Amino acid sequence: MRSRPRRSATVENQFSGGEFIPPPRFRNLRLPPKKGPRIIQRPRPGQIRVIGDDGKQLGIMEIADALALAEEKELDLVEIAPTAEPPTCKLMDYGKFKYQQTRKVRSQKKHAIRRKEVKVRPKTEEHDLNVKIERARRFLAKGHKVLVTMVFRGREAVYMDQGKDLLMTFAKALEDCAKLEKEPSREGRNKVDMILVSK
Repeated sequence: MRSRPRRSATVENQFSGGEFIPPPRFRNLRLPPKKGPRIIQRPRPGQIRVIGDDGKQLGIMEIADALALAEEKELDLVEIAPTAEPPTCKLMDYGKFKYQQTRKVRSQKKHAIRRKEVKVRPKTEEHDLNVKIERARRFLAKGHKVLVTMVFRGREAVYMDQGKDLLMTFAKALEDCAKLEKEPSREGRNKVDMILVSK
């Protein structure tokens, strides 16, 4: 009967009280720097250029003096241009700044304009065409651009001019809420399209 191999002391010592201790060769590895501005919290030798919380230049001063000023104003000393000579820092409420940045990004995503597509065929019946017009109207009401495309198959390509007329009829039905950003035009061998935007 073969005996089970004995675990090495190195492996056993990697755990202490349920906590993982990395092997020696990994203990000195540096973690990648965090993204975003750095908050200076401890005084150290050197000078920095300081900008006040009102955006005014306060000049070049020792880091210890800048930290004292930030503490007096109950603000953070945030490094905004670390590669400048000397580095540039700004007095600000960093928590409030991060909150405002997050809200700004969310607002931009919320109001991002998207382009929706509505496809029609050269022989689309009147009822189906009206359904697609109403769909485009809903997209426009939400602030989206609408790309209206018409694809011709085989011999239908000889009716491309009539297709352009049909797209103009489509646009005219929406003239109360939309305008043409791109007039009906031929794209490739077998497609005509136009772009509508809200007024």
